[in-house]
Amino acid sequence: MKNIWIAMLLLFIPALLNAQDRGNRNEEIESYKIAYLTQKLDLSSGEAKIFWPIYNDWQKELSALRSERNKNVISFRKTEEIEALSDNEIHALITNEINYKQRNLNIEKKYYNRLKSSLPLKVVGKYYRAQETFKKELLNRFGRGRNQPNKE
Repeated sequence: MKNIWIAMLLLFIPALLNAQDRGNRNEEIESYKIAYLTQKLDLSSGEAKIFWPIYNDWQKELSALRSERNKNVISFRKTEEIEALSDNEIHALITNEINYKQRNLNIEKKYYNRLKSSLPLKVVGKYYRAQETFKKELLNRFGRGRNQPNKE
């Protein structure tokens, strides 16, 4: 019996470590993003007091939406074989994906309106530009294997 428990423990340790690595990676990316935005936006202290609470609310709402999607929706990424699905199942997958994208867009509009009503539009523009450039930076930093050379 003791050997069974040891074997089960050995089977689950890699999964637990992998989940922890993903959590650490997400925290590392978010820290990097905040530092990146702080540098690129160069906000005054007054602007920062307005921007960061809006940004934090926005990220919480997006995170909740993604969590809901991951829990409740089977996406095409999780579906191995489309041929095995019925037309109704495929329709449901596509409709769910469209609904997710619409809800994501609604959140984007909501927070854009909050930002533009609270901050100068140039600051908002810098934020959107920094979001785009951050994606490229993120791919350079984390997208490739750490030991792979940069192909630029």
